Amino acid sequence: MTPANAIRLRAWGPWVALVVVYVVWGSTYLAIRVGVQTLPPFMLAGVRYLVAGVLLYPVAVRMGGTELRRTDRPGRRQWLAAAIIGLLLLTIGNGGLTYGEQSVESGLAALLVATVPLWMLGADRILNGRAITLRAAIALVLGLIGVAVLARPSPAGTIVGVVVILVASASWGAGSVLSQRLALPARPLVGSGMQMLVGGGLLLVLSVASGEWSAFAVDQVSWASFVALAYLIGPGSILALSCYVIALKNLPTSTVATYAFVNPLVAVALGAWLLDEHLTLSTLIGAAILIVSVALAIRARPRSQP
Repeated sequence: MTPANAIRLRAWGPWVALVVVYVVWGSTYLAIRVGVQTLPPFMLAGVRYLVAGVLLYPVAVRMGGTELRRTDRPGRRQWLAAAIIGLLLLTIGNGGLTYGEQSVESGLAALLVATVPLWMLGADRILNGRAITLRAAIALVLGLIGVAVLARPSPAGTIVGVVVILVASASWGAGSVLSQRLALPARPLVGSGMQMLVGGGLLLVLSVASGEWSAFAVDQVSWASFVALAYLIGPGSILALSCYVIALKNLPTSTVATYAFVNPLVAVALGAWLLDEHLTLSTLIGAAILIVSVALAIRARPRSQP
């Protein structure tokens, strides 16, 4: 590689990584929706993260310079922190999302998950005592209105899924804020691998406890669900997370945070295109209100929070 090409790669690489985050993370909602058609939700999420953690963690702990690898060795405190964050983000957060997508269309699920920055404002107030500014208050009010518009036309069977996804989003927001205070490893991918191992393991325990394995038969799983699971493990977890870390290290946090309202747009477009999910006028209005509220929430958040 010539020096000129290396300079161009350093300049454009983070932006390419951010585009990958936009598209791949936005597409995971569709993959989850396809996966839960024939795979139990907690089993799907558990296998996704446990396998991704098994693949990611051994590579991540070998990354960085010799001194960093020596000083950043995960110990008991780091594993405890990873367990707490893995429980909030993956077991409750993504596990709840996966469960909810049994009855909620992928586009609507992505729009509901877009409320995470709003939940982060509330968690920041409760956990850190940070005052809610006028901009943050407006974002919260608009977010509630947007969610109400989105959920209002939902059939009765979908309401449970909507509530579960909102609870999952609140857990993700709380875990994101709490992660700033706990003793996680200095290398983000190491911490993420640990969280995947713990969160995926807890999801599989939940899968067994809920009776998913007793009623499971491999021959009833479609190839589409298997492909969706493989996509969630590889591109959806390992690739997108690595690209997110690259983007976060090289681009302004406010720029990277735009994934929070680009992902839902990608999910809605893919759901309408590939799964024939219907776009109603109320969905479009609710989505517009919610995206504006998320943009305000991101601008109201402390700069140190990705």
